[in-house]
Amino acid sequence: MKRVLMIAYHFPPLAGSSGIQRTLRFVQHLPTFGWEPIVLTAHPRAYERTSEDLLPEVPTNVVVERAFALDAARHLSLGGRYPGFLARPDRWMSWRWGAVAAGLRLIKRYRPTVLWSTYPIATAHQIGAMLQQRSGLSWVADFRDPMAQEGYPENPHVWRSFKAIEETVLQNAAYCVFTSPGAMRDYRDRYQNLPPERFALIENGYDEESFAGLDASAAMLGSLHPGKVTLLHSGIIYPSERDPKALFAALQELLRSGRLNRERLTLRLRAAGHEEWLHGLAAEYGIADVIELAPPLPYREALEEMQRADGLLVLQA
Repeated sequence: MKRVLMIAYHFPPLAGSSGIQRTLRFVQHLPTFGWEPIVLTAHPRAYERTSEDLLPEVPTNVVVERAFALDAARHLSLGGRYPGFLARPDRWMSWRWGAVAAGLRLIKRYRPTVLWSTYPIATAHQIGAMLQQRSGLSWVADFRDPMAQEGYPENPHVWRSFKAIEETVLQNAAYCVFTSPGAMRDYRDRYQNLPPERFALIENGYDEESFAGLDASAAMLGSLHPGKVTLLHSGIIYPSERDPKALFAALQELLRSGRLNRERLTLRLRAAGHEEWLHGLAAEYGIADVIELAPPLPYREALEEMQRADGLLVLQA
């Protein structure tokens, strides 16, 4: 069986990111296709929150190396401030110090055929580039999101760092994988000097096994709020990207006009982050009484909650 060294920041026991699912499911299913995964990830100290609920889903025979990593905001700051270079390209840039050395040891011991890295976090692609340069192995770079975009990142120093990493990836990776046709098309347009066969599409999906038994348990538990309509957004809401102001304004108008009944509506924002900002925003629009801000749940419980909601919301920039 051929081996692939997979470089991923988002991996159990990290909590609070759907990005875990892509790498975790690749790790579970690649052996079916003749590939043995070896995972190079970050030490759990680098994660703001951890949860053990997905650890049992990591196959016991998979080698997982958790390299030294710090979060600049939590470990390298004084009075809440830290030098900007410690957060370029991201707050976990220290991960590459330990990951490159650990990756070289793994390459020497297990002799993988291919390197694979996934963004975000940008440091993962830096590690992939360094290991590819030192080992000469073929490298597959996975873009779950585009990197350097117009106006993102906002900080010009970070943007230049992202752009430099992006160009290194496109010049050196054997394949660049994207999760949507639009993102792949955008990168083909940006890098027209590269052959189109270097770009590949693997869309995000779902694992049927994750939903086993949920229909029955959700039916037994029933509606989240009997007698009410409950709309659910499950996941992080970013002020600069998944901005809910248009949604809040629409709810404000519908409630004010009487087209929606306050007594029969709940909008639950699960694991949204930025709670203080969302509290203030809900109060500003006069809809605080219909908004629920709820803490994170283990993955299976979050899926069950989605099954029990009357409607699911997706906020998109």
